[in-house]
Amino acid sequence: MNSVLYPLCAAIACLALLYKLRVLRADRSVTQVALVGNFFFLFITYTVSTPVVWVATSKAVGVVNFSGLLTQSCVILLTACQQVVLLHLSHEAPTAWRKARPRLIALALVLAGMVGLFVAATSRGEKPDDFAIDSAQYYPAYLTIYLLAYAANQVDVGVLGWRYAKIAPHPWMRRGLYLIAATLPFALIYTGCRAADVVAAQFDVSGEAWEPLAQVAVTIATLTKTLGWVLPDWGRSLSDLWQRIDDRRAYRDLAPLHREVTGQVPEPVLHLEPDTDLRTRLYRRLVEIRDAQWALRTWTPAAVAEAAERRGRSAGLADTDLAATIEAAQLKAALQARAAQRQPVPHTLAPRVAEPEDLAAELAFQRKMARAFATSPVVAAVAADFVPSPSVQENT
Repeated sequence: MNSVLYPLCAAIACLALLYKLRVLRADRSVTQVALVGNFFFLFITYTVSTPVVWVATSKAVGVVNFSGLLTQSCVILLTACQQVVLLHLSHEAPTAWRKARPRLIALALVLAGMVGLFVAATSRGEKPDDFAIDSAQYYPAYLTIYLLAYAANQVDVGVLGWRYAKIAPHPWMRRGLYLIAATLPFALIYTGCRAADVVAAQFDVSGEAWEPLAQVAVTIATLTKTLGWVLPDWGRSLSDLWQRIDDRRAYRDLAPLHREVTGQVPEPVLHLEPDTDLRTRLYRRLVEIRDAQWALRTWTPAAVAEAAERRGRSAGLADTDLAATIEAAQLKAALQARAAQRQPVPHTLAPRVAEPEDLAAELAFQRKMARAFATSPVVAAVAADFVPSPSVQENT
């Protein structure tokens, strides 16, 4: 299984590393440098963990199972990088380094201990597919110190990520940190499997039975955490992409209503050049609908608003949904009256029921109004009640 999962992790780590190297050209802050280190060590870990590369690396160095020491040392080093990132995100630099110092010293001691125990251990030959299982039997002290350090630091990273996510200044950073914190259970499953290897080895039992679980758990943790680290950068692009998609949908949503009202009141329509950007076109569509709505007020029977409100409340509508339905009903009744050239007396003086506070709220409201205009049974029923009759005073 590791011949499939580990190359996948290596490829994703490589992409993240290349992306962060580009970011590093413009931002050489401690957090960005540490993230580059994190992805570099992650790439080395999973590249060397691929069985073919594992054997070639150990053979090139001339030390049996050197690849095991290299990959697990890289795990300790990338964890150190993650600690530096999270501490610098949540504290000022002097405080961050003060808090990072004991953690980094502890990890350095762990590395020294791992190297010493590895050298002292008895090797049984190259183990590209089951080094962790084999080391549980023949390198128990080595694996124990590695697992303790790994588990303690994964808990620390998870807790730091969760705490900072609550106060992170940007939504995408908050989401990324929550993802990082969410990898902790998978890291602990991996740790539990490796600890089970150590225990099982004392009874001459192999850990092959749960090895797939260990590999899947660590792969999920790695991929999710990688996504969490890059999400604050990529998230802004995702937001921009979603905004463009939503603007296009909004432009289409407003098209039928815009066509109806400006078909009878064309004066507000401003000619735009073909290369005008979508955001400007959308803004103009909002303005033109409102201008036409104001112009149609003298064609709107005064009683429409009350009738639409009564029917809307009976249908369970409230707040902006109710307001949008009332305005849509007024527009439909006004268009009917204008098409028949029968101006009502009295007419409404204020065609707007709601006053959205900003452009985003205005867009959301007009989309609701457009949907109500096209599909609401309340609007259709009210409009049917106000179909102009010959007895209505004609416009002079």
